[in-house]
Amino acid sequence: MSDSVPETEIPDPRIPDPRIPDAGIPDAGIPGEATEAVAEAEAELAVEPEYDPAAPAPLNIPRIPTGNADVDAQLERLGDADHLATDGHIEVYEDVHRGLRDALTALDARPGPPAPPPTYGSRS
Repeated sequence: MSDSVPETEIPDPRIPDPRIPDAGIPDAGIPGEATEAVAEAEAELAVEPEYDPAAPAPLNIPRIPTGNADVDAQLERLGDADHLATDGHIEVYEDVHRGLRDALTALDARPGPPAPPPTYGSRS
């Protein structure tokens, strides 16, 4: 008896194995010629997805006027984000935030001439 291991034959991938059932793979036919099934499969793969979650999409949120022109202008600026991909929103949001902060700061400013400084400890 011999302890030799029988050599296993490596199958040729170009020759179909009769032990494996046909999995519905279309016959390629003549090399270089695509069958109808192959053409349909390629067409399905080439179709772009209808919905891309990262694509720009308007939120369609109504913007109600506040009565303050500066604030209303900043709220309208938010609409610019509707036409940008999500990675572009941060720039618009930061710009609007700066504008709203400036508008609120301006509301704190007193109109007219500044008030006289308070006097402490003065006696008349």
